[in-house]
Amino acid sequence: MFFNIQNLTGHSGAVYSIDFDGEFIYSGSADKFVVRWNIEDGTQDSFAIKFPFTPYVVKLFNDNSLLAVGLASGDLHIFNLSERKEVKFFQQHRTGIFAITENQFSKHLYVADADGTVSVWNVQTLDLVIYLPLDAGKIRSIETSADGKSFYVLAQDGNVRVFDAQTFNEMELFHAHQDGATAFLELSNHLVLTGGKDAHIRVWDKFTFKEQQSIPAHNYVIYDLLKLNDEVFVSASRDKTIKVWNSHSLKVIQRIERKDQGHKHSVNQLVKISEKSFASCSDDGTIKVWKLK
Repeated sequence: MFFNIQNLTGHSGAVYSIDFDGEFIYSGSADKFVVRWNIEDGTQDSFAIKFPFTPYVVKLFNDNSLLAVGLASGDLHIFNLSERKEVKFFQQHRTGIFAITENQFSKHLYVADADGTVSVWNVQTLDLVIYLPLDAGKIRSIETSADGKSFYVLAQDGNVRVFDAQTFNEMELFHAHQDGATAFLELSNHLVLTGGKDAHIRVWDKFTFKEQQSIPAHNYVIYDLLKLNDEVFVSASRDKTIKVWNSHSLKVIQRIERKDQGHKHSVNQLVKISEKSFASCSDDGTIKVWKLK
């Protein structure tokens, strides 16, 4: 069973995104601040940045030396953490940025927005590599394959698009969820999971993209899926709950809700701390750390 071991409180608005560098949790909130937390004692340190628009997503990359912040305005800010200064500011996107991820193999950073466009950036030079207008509606999730050879784009049109990481050609497109695909997880060598606005988790063959199983997982949209280890993955939803799953049986082994010291409102994102612990953030303005005991 996972138990709540730390509550990080201090934001005055919903917390939309978190990331972890091995020591600190970084968070972006509706209060327009990005701040940093020491998970050992639950305190903020002096790292705090106020933005003119809400930061929807924060993402560490380049061996956790850089922090990307995507705003509701479409602005993309990049900070050097050791120097504690902004090193790049881009206005490539015209609508809110909802998803950022890194491909450590190709040395690319993928950034996606509410219009259904994806920009690809060189991690080392921070130059724009390519701009992909997909016309897919809001892109809520973009993820890199385990081998780095492809990346997955999950969009409001309910489709999952699979792109070659070198040529940027679309390799596959399949319809996954009614009203929008929102979360993705590569579960094993041959299975991937998707979550959607239909509150279902769907299981797909990684190579053929044929649906293997459909699971009514939550009551509302699934915002995140997180693999902790080979045995366990976790889901987070707008229904205010976190669910812990057995990766083999695909059965729920723990449900975390308010009465279990869980969140009072929508759970927006999860981040791995270790193979036995993770953190969650919520519209209730808190970040909670959970550990297997």
